[in-house]
Amino acid sequence: MRVSDFDFELPESLIALHPAEPRDSARMLVVDPVHGLSDRAIPDLLWLLKPGDVLVVNDTRVLPAELRGTRIRGDNRASVSFNLHKRDDAHTWRAFARPAKRLALLDRLELGNGDGTALTARVAGKGETGEVTLEFDLGGAALDEAIKSHGAMPLPPYIGAKRGIEERDKTDYQTVYAAHDGAVAAPTAGLHFTEELLQKLAEHGVTIERVTLHVGAGTFLPMKAEDTDDHVMHAEWGEIDGDTVERILAAKAAGSRIVAVGTTSLRLLESASVRTGALKPFSGDTSIFITPGFRFKTVDVLMTNFHLPKSTLFMLVSAFAGMDTMREAYQHAIAEGYRFYSYGDSSLLLRAEMPEDNGL
Repeated sequence: MRVSDFDFELPESLIALHPAEPRDSARMLVVDPVHGLSDRAIPDLLWLLKPGDVLVVNDTRVLPAELRGTRIRGDNRASVSFNLHKRDDAHTWRAFARPAKRLALLDRLELGNGDGTALTARVAGKGETGEVTLEFDLGGAALDEAIKSHGAMPLPPYIGAKRGIEERDKTDYQTVYAAHDGAVAAPTAGLHFTEELLQKLAEHGVTIERVTLHVGAGTFLPMKAEDTDDHVMHAEWGEIDGDTVERILAAKAAGSRIVAVGTTSLRLLESASVRTGALKPFSGDTSIFITPGFRFKTVDVLMTNFHLPKSTLFMLVSAFAGMDTMREAYQHAIAEGYRFYSYGDSSLLLRAEMPEDNGL
């Protein structure tokens, strides 16, 4: 499909620079391919979700993965910055460098927050689109703690270009159920939940299940291909354990709906389902790219924020609820002043019914 098929005019004023306060006070557009659109709010989940429904959340924790510092080459020094996006092993991360042209293989780096200490590394590899491989002198848990000490929260570029990183981003850009370090971008649909709302949903009879997908900075990269067939997704690591799979399958067998909180939860659930047609335990990398025509195996409802034009995420929601439905929904959202992307408002999408597979 042509990437231009997923373009639309989005006023820059609708890209949210801060979240709603409190976080569960955001608006939510319900998108039903059969019954149309409905303007609601996050607390309405208590009436929109049914007892027995399963809410699947991504419990990854965002690392403060934006690192700034100095490239050292003999007596020469140059300022550089990095957005870590995927761990390769205990000592090694892939990162997007700015400016990448200042870097060469084996360059030494001193990265830090100016407190007199530094996180040291070397450039172990260079790829395309500004990607580099950084090999740190520290490893494992010690490296994680050093990144937390020296790094800043990696805000999306469309926010970072308009304001600086603020102290409140440390909590604003983290879900209340974050548990496992490894993401360099937030699973933003989950930012709307408070502990109180989750408790009320549980008391209402909604089951809450956790999966883990470490979101990478590749989610921010613009589409450079003109055709979706030519786009290569960055891989992200995820895991769903056997007990969680059993409970989800039991709920589906009982006729309950599986509600993915965010495109990251959906991509992991469908990655764990696509190989066999049924949900299985999963641990490893996924680079699944969902576009219209994809046949969803597990997820019935998707809660997600509003996405940017020509993004892989807008392609995903168009696959889930239908292209015409999502064009209408986004036209409505823009006209009604919904706030877009990471700190913006939410939507609740019901899956479009797909015609029976004709076997071709």
